[in-house]
Amino acid sequence: MTVTATRTMDRLLFGDNQFFGVNHMSEEKARAQQMRFQDTAAIMHVIDAAYDEGIRTFMCTTHDRIAEVCDAVRADPARYAGLKLFPCMPYAHKYANAVTEDGFLGAIRKFLPDEGLLDSIARGATSLARKDIEGVSTLLVDAELKMFAGLDTPVIWMQNVVVDLLSGLGFTDALRIFADHVSRRYNAQPGFITMNLPRLLDDLDRVGVQNPIVCSNINKLGFRMSGGVEAYLDAMEKRPFRAVAMSVMASGALPAREALEWACALPNLESIVFGASSRANISSTVGLVDEYWRGA
Repeated sequence: MTVTATRTMDRLLFGDNQFFGVNHMSEEKARAQQMRFQDTAAIMHVIDAAYDEGIRTFMCTTHDRIAEVCDAVRADPARYAGLKLFPCMPYAHKYANAVTEDGFLGAIRKFLPDEGLLDSIARGATSLARKDIEGVSTLLVDAELKMFAGLDTPVIWMQNVVVDLLSGLGFTDALRIFADHVSRRYNAQPGFITMNLPRLLDDLDRVGVQNPIVCSNINKLGFRMSGGVEAYLDAMEKRPFRAVAMSVMASGALPAREALEWACALPNLESIVFGASSRANISSTVGLVDEYWRGA
């Protein structure tokens, strides 16, 4: 089955790295952020600031704390009208911690979808018995998405740790399995995050995923861009896909104005995902993108 994405994404997507101590340039800053956002109310305060600055898409991992964010959004639909969530999966540490704390069966009960525990277990058991990777992988997707029930999730992402592992192992059929399941079961568009954009586009072509949404590091310095800036720019000019740029500011190595002016002029760029922990930084990013997007 081929997959063609059609729903337009916003220019700016708000990410969640800052909430969970992820900073690729400074461990000290990462630790400080992790301490600051131990309380979900602190996370919601920043999400509220982003929403009030006009951002309507929150691109987030399936970290346990995001379940609390989902609860807050469901509890106040008027406050968060039009808010879209873009789940990114899997969050591997979550599974390891759950098995340690609750045991294997406890972890299964915690993560499987509500629609039928026994049915879900049967799917998994049958799949394992038949070595049916499709059944196992779709079961895990369903488990990851359980926390987003009732919310608008028009794009569902596979994290780069899995995407690039599958690519490296040559098991690219799993990318198609994910894309088909997300499209059929959730009526959502599949997205793929990668550290090697040119290679992933080749992989997706081979398995018939057409016009894919792909998120990768795209910045002026070539920071964490496997293959180099020129290869990425060539792909953006010539390949049929929908590009989402992350690490546009090279994790703080580039001034925001310089980084966004360069990125906003790129061909075939649909969205930029960024993280910020203050309203001032969010507002500044929104203003710069409005100023520079396609020569606006």
